Amino acid sequence: MAYIKFESLILFEDDDYIVINKPAGVASLEDRSHEANVLQMARKYWSAAQLCHRLDKDTSGVLAIAKNPEAYRDLSMQFEARKVVKIYHAIADGIHRFENLMINQPLSANQKGVVHVDRFGKESATLVNTLDTFKIHSLLECRPLTGRMHQIRVHLAAVGASIAGDELYGGKPLLLSKVKRNYTLGKWKEEAPLIRRVALHAESLSFKAKSGEQIMATAPYPKDFAVALKQLRKYE
Repeated sequence: MAYIKFESLILFEDDDYIVINKPAGVASLEDRSHEANVLQMARKYWSAAQLCHRLDKDTSGVLAIAKNPEAYRDLSMQFEARKVVKIYHAIADGIHRFENLMINQPLSANQKGVVHVDRFGKESATLVNTLDTFKIHSLLECRPLTGRMHQIRVHLAAVGASIAGDELYGGKPLLLSKVKRNYTLGKWKEEAPLIRRVALHAESLSFKAKSGEQIMATAPYPKDFAVALKQLRKYE
């Protein structure tokens, strides 16, 4: 993995919080591969740093980090009271026209970390709206009202809108050959997906600072997500 300068990821910083645009492919916490992770990078920048929530390794976007225990407790209470507004953008397989679709599906995870809908699982809710539609894909805005593992991925799969590239939950590779007419590939070459991960990006995060001021941070799309959308729009 190429070297990442933590300072280049910062979207917002005050005396209590650092909000960053996490790159895809970087774990929030230490994982088995022992590669660099967000917490490790954050603590080199600010020794008392503590993550206020997590993003999946392959998910890019907004991530909040507390600089002190009081700030961590305060934001944790906001998450628990569902006062934090998190918005994700996802490229989904298929054409979907969702308007304030509330997905209320309880979720459980098995020992391998695979999540599934389970009527005896934990309460989980996601609000979904369609932002744009293309030839055979849709750009969706997802607001999780709870914070379960893989929640958006499983909820979208449950309504037939699996995220592109999310093979674990039924998503298909995002291939240019599926959207571009008369697409040709060189002999002996294998087509690479437009985006080589789950096409999910944490676009914005809104919460209250300890001062009472509302903090709103928005993360620009990373290059792979932006390029995938550009190609979908070009050949729609």
